[in-house]
Amino acid sequence: TGKQAVIFIPGFACSGDVWTETVSVLKDSYTCYVLTMAGFSGVAPEECPSFERWKMQIAKFIKEERIEKPILMGHSMGGGLTLAIAAEFPELTRKIVIVDALPCLMALTHPDFNPVADKDCSDMITRITAMNHEQFVRMQRMSVASLTTDSLKFDEIVEWGAASDRKTYAAMYCDFANTDLRERIRSIAVPVLVLLEPHFKNIASIVNEQYRNLHGVRLRYAEQGLHFMMFDDKEWFMNELTGFIKE
Repeated sequence: TGKQAVIFIPGFACSGDVWTETVSVLKDSYTCYVLTMAGFSGVAPEECPSFERWKMQIAKFIKEERIEKPILMGHSMGGGLTLAIAAEFPELTRKIVIVDALPCLMALTHPDFNPVADKDCSDMITRITAMNHEQFVRMQRMSVASLTTDSLKFDEIVEWGAASDRKTYAAMYCDFANTDLRERIRSIAVPVLVLLEPHFKNIASIVNEQYRNLHGVRLRYAEQGLHFMMFDDKEWFMNELTGFIKE
């Protein structure tokens, strides 16, 4: 409850429960909306999921619910969606918070990356949907091992992925990997806080280049942990977040 609304977008194959502890700190002062995207973490899938479609659906949700100038906050792919929404609709939000996301993930390894128009994701969809349950869970466990240092949260994150619709999982992984927002973020007109895991400090020049077109962006690096910094470096995370949204 509160005059200012905050909308939370989870990351790839994650539940909105990733924000539970964050919301518990904010809920008495802010009206909190927590999303889980269709097809992720046990939520029913939709027919044709895509990054651009989800961007438009979230913007439509804000308009239809008459949520006035929300603070938009996204983790991982949710951070990408947050950047895309703020770029497409510069007047829609008051501020945005990006948690461990970059405008173009593929450009980390391929600096000259260019998205492919009408990318064919059928091979990846076929490969992921062909896995049996044990294979899919094993893939989740291997992936999550490099994403958090919080052993208590590990199984929960794995379960979110394992409960996700396989087709959505493959299609969105492929689609997001083909997304480049480096030019689009030039249109963002609201204050932006970017919170990044410590690893990115080692390649700060590359991070700065990715965010070059975003005027006045604040880049902050966590002191410890990995991708799920809301679990791995809780105190730092909440201090940075609350300081920014209270301004």
